[in-house]
Amino acid sequence: MPISGEIHEHVARTGAVPSGLPLVILLTGFTDAGSAVSGLIDHLMETTDPEPLIVFDNDVLLDYRARRPVLTFDQDHIVELRPARLELSLAHDALGRPFLLLAGYEPDFAWNAFADVVLDFAAEHEVSTVTWVHSIAMPVPHTRPIGVTVSGNRADLIAAHSVWRPRTQVPGTAGHLLEFRFVQSERSVASFVLLIPHYLADTEYPDGVLTAAEKVMAATGLVLLTDSLREQRAGYLERVDEQVAGNEELGQMVRTLEHRYDAYMAGLDVEGDEQGQFDEGSLPSADELAAELERFLASRPNSDDDKNGLT
Repeated sequence: MPISGEIHEHVARTGAVPSGLPLVILLTGFTDAGSAVSGLIDHLMETTDPEPLIVFDNDVLLDYRARRPVLTFDQDHIVELRPARLELSLAHDALGRPFLLLAGYEPDFAWNAFADVVLDFAAEHEVSTVTWVHSIAMPVPHTRPIGVTVSGNRADLIAAHSVWRPRTQVPGTAGHLLEFRFVQSERSVASFVLLIPHYLADTEYPDGVLTAAEKVMAATGLVLLTDSLREQRAGYLERVDEQVAGNEELGQMVRTLEHRYDAYMAGLDVEGDEQGQFDEGSLPSADELAAELERFLASRPNSDDDKNGLT
């Protein structure tokens, strides 16, 4: 097992890292429904000018056979090989205010050593708050706002944002380990779990990325650029609504989801379901819904717009 000093390297930079900054954590891995986390990582890489402070060592943390690097092959030779990256960076929001961003893949190995590095860095630089986001698939309709489950120790955010508070056992992630360790060290922590419509979980869902950005802003006070995300969401939802309107079976499925969602939000007991639980019951499976969307798309003439659809 590697020690914490072997899993990363510090990157030289000019100027000291300010103390008291918020830390935002975005790790892809076990679940990333709707590509909400990976989409937000890409967006922040383009809009916040992140400067790496710590680069983690793929050879120690990453299982290459499970998550192979992407290469570009041009006829008879490789022109590009893109390794995965996991970095802790100094970034800046739309107002130029600095914050810390830990973004990239979830480590496959050495979780405790990884957590030690992050917590030691946070202690050294007196991180003010810790905020992380991930997403899971749920039987909810795309026609309603994305709900979230909030955990951590920030009671104000839990009260204001958490719509589902289950008592359950779930597979843990490296993000959960960081949350647990940060709460133990009495750091201010908020974790947002986005509840993504299960029939869109395997797509790049702009509403998930936008909601993730909004929750980060609510927890940190940062101002992130979101205009492009809003434009993408509007176009995406327009295409989905067109598909739903053109298929009665799919439309009925979505209406069933809406009925259960609205009843849950109103605190009602539906058809004997336990109050306070999202229960799929007789709802269609994600595969069934996805298949309906795919069949509808396949029935349409090919166009350039279809390249940005759900298939």
